Amino acid sequence: MNAIKEKPSLTTLNNMDRDAFIGALGHLFEHSPWVAERAWEKRPFHSVDALHEAFLTSVREADPETRLALIRAHPDLAGKAAIDGSLTAESAFEQHGAGLDQMTPEEYARFHNLNEAYKKAFGIPFIICVRENTKFSILEAFEKRLQSAPDAELDTAIGQIARITRLRLQDLQIEA
Repeated sequence: MNAIKEKPSLTTLNNMDRDAFIGALGHLFEHSPWVAERAWEKRPFHSVDALHEAFLTSVREADPETRLALIRAHPDLAGKAAIDGSLTAESAFEQHGAGLDQMTPEEYARFHNLNEAYKKAFGIPFIICVRENTKFSILEAFEKRLQSAPDAELDTAIGQIARITRLRLQDLQIEA
């Protein structure tokens, strides 16, 4: 699921060169290793929280088009990438945990219709931290967020990405 084979320490991460750091942590943000590359410049990290904040600062400091590309790098929930097996290992694990790979044809159709409506309304994929949800709460969130303003949804998407990446970072069990 990630490029680190054993539990890394903050000291190890702080001492990695740019390429090793990106190789170790670039997967945390979906198809967006630039976040790790920019966070590397903010070393040293005194805690896992500080490391995560460096990632989020890198996202906040990025220009709007780059942030939009980060959002658009995320797959549709229970979408084509899930069906054809082309999700990242992290996304596949997360969607499986929420039961999105074990739905009825009717549920897949509902997710597909909501994904399409959401992309039509906002121009981005619907992003939610599926590890904190079930397929039922995700469907409720879809319905509610379809009523949001576009700027609010961009902010919500970035906030959900922060939650997703925090959990992915915790999975690495980085030692202080």
